[in-house]
Amino acid sequence: MDKKLMIYSFAGLVAAGAIAISGLTNSKAQNQGSQMPPMQHGDSSMGGMQDGEKSSNSDRGHSTPTQTTTTQAKLTASRDIAPKTPVKLSIDVQDSAGKAIANFDTFQQKLMHLIVVSDNLQFFSHLHPTYKGNGSFEVEANFPQSGSYTLFSDYKPSGQKEQVSVMKKQVAGDNLPAAAIDFNYTKTFGDTKANLAFSQPKVKAGEEVTLIFKLQQKSSDRPVTDLQPYLGERGHLVILKQSSPLTKADYIHAHAMKDSPDGQVQFMTSFPQPGKYKLWGQFNRNGKIVIADFWVNVL
Repeated sequence: MDKKLMIYSFAGLVAAGAIAISGLTNSKAQNQGSQMPPMQHGDSSMGGMQDGEKSSNSDRGHSTPTQTTTTQAKLTASRDIAPKTPVKLSIDVQDSAGKAIANFDTFQQKLMHLIVVSDNLQFFSHLHPTYKGNGSFEVEANFPQSGSYTLFSDYKPSGQKEQVSVMKKQVAGDNLPAAAIDFNYTKTFGDTKANLAFSQPKVKAGEEVTLIFKLQQKSSDRPVTDLQPYLGERGHLVILKQSSPLTKADYIHAHAMKDSPDGQVQFMTSFPQPGKYKLWGQFNRNGKIVIADFWVNVL
């Protein structure tokens, strides 16, 4: 009996060892199974944020939409446009399906900024259309000469980024030839002398550069002391690349830096491509808007 007991005990040990090995193997297989390869594109748990979702923007301290609705602006005039004759313009802002966009956010103290330029870049006007509701804006404009004009409508649908729509208008008569380009960086505008300087000796495409407008009293060459905010800022700057036709890619709207020295207004921007650009700096001198225009050659 002792011999049989020894045989049974040995068999039991073998069986127990087999069970343990089997358990270890199963546990290893389960662990390997939990290390699944990454889900492929299309798996719901790995998909990007859907339309309408928001991502946190820690720099600004609040959430902002990750996507922008595609918009379009349609321009109509109350009648045929003639030179030097005021005309009412209507601008209807719609989404890509043609539905009116009804709500807009105020930026730089206005719901819309309308930049009107002649295609030869001789004429410039900065207007602020009145909102009539249901995506419709109205403004009275005056086109000084015959030829082709481009209008850049700058607006901000509620909760979205600032957007620009480009519209075209022809004023009765032949297009005027482009004026000679003047690269002089010191000019006089009424009683204001403006000097344009740059933070680097050569302005190159794709590189940030500071544009420095030094504003002086014409009679004394002393820095002006009566600058006031214009649309909530120290100044505004619109830049357009000489191009035919003018497109949204040619348009730059820069804002003044807050810590400019007395008598100066500084802007930081970059020029996307080499070429010739025209700049219009806008400044408020004691309630009178001074527009200082210059050309710059970008390498």
